[in-house]
Amino acid sequence: MISFLMLGSLVLGLIAWILPVVSLKRYEKHNNRNGISFFMSLGACAVSLCFQIIYNNHLVKIGDLSALLDTSGASTMASVVLLIVTIILNIIALFAYRDREVE
Repeated sequence: MISFLMLGSLVLGLIAWILPVVSLKRYEKHNNRNGISFFMSLGACAVSLCFQIIYNNHLVKIGDLSALLDTSGASTMASVVLLIVTIILNIIALFAYRDREVE
């Protein structure tokens, strides 16, 4: 069951990146604003990071310090990259919406 946390974290992280891109593509075609994808993207990112924290907590509880030490650096870096890329993609989408509304 715990191994599904890692898979869920990966899937939700990808969803967090795909939603703003799909929103931009859809916006160009249909000329409507879909702001809900902004919140869904940030929510998917938050749940993905939460899954990482729960997994690290599980490693601490079972006392698997070697696994925690081995994965801590990569997990931290992946979480930072996920958060930064998600924020950048959503900012790009928000600026595109703002520029469209001004016209």
